[in-house]
Amino acid sequence: MSIMQHRISAGALVEQDGCLLLVRHAVPGKYDFWVAPGGGVQGEESLEQAAAREVREETGLEVRVGPLAYIEEFHSPHTRHVKFWFLAEVLGGTLSADRAEARIEHIVETAWLARADFAGRAVFPPFLAGDYWERRAAGIAAPVRLPLRAMQFW
Repeated sequence: MSIMQHRISAGALVEQDGCLLLVRHAVPGKYDFWVAPGGGVQGEESLEQAAAREVREETGLEVRVGPLAYIEEFHSPHTRHVKFWFLAEVLGGTLSADRAEARIEHIVETAWLARADFAGRAVFPPFLAGDYWERRAAGIAAPVRLPLRAMQFW
């Protein structure tokens, strides 16, 4: 029996003009996918602080983190993840994938994508392809806890 590590993460769902802020992680021959910015909580930072830091590191943008929208659980063979997704709004900065933190994570592109732009792309987390847009249109009233899923890439 192997020992499974646990990771607490936070991310931001940043929308502007009907588009979501996404970053593209790509390693030729291994993976190529888009995801909302986010990552592991460090030290004693709050979930909200982690979400804002991850947006800054991965995209160059500064955001104001708002309410919790989703709690996502997923796993790879050696790690169980719990990720807290917050709604957020842009305060400033310049959109770029050129920061050292982004390059280390194989982020090759940042973009504002409309729902229609998702076609033909691997987009994570999976709720961004459908549930998010329906809930947003209805007004996200309370956080949704999503069922555990297996990661496709790690």
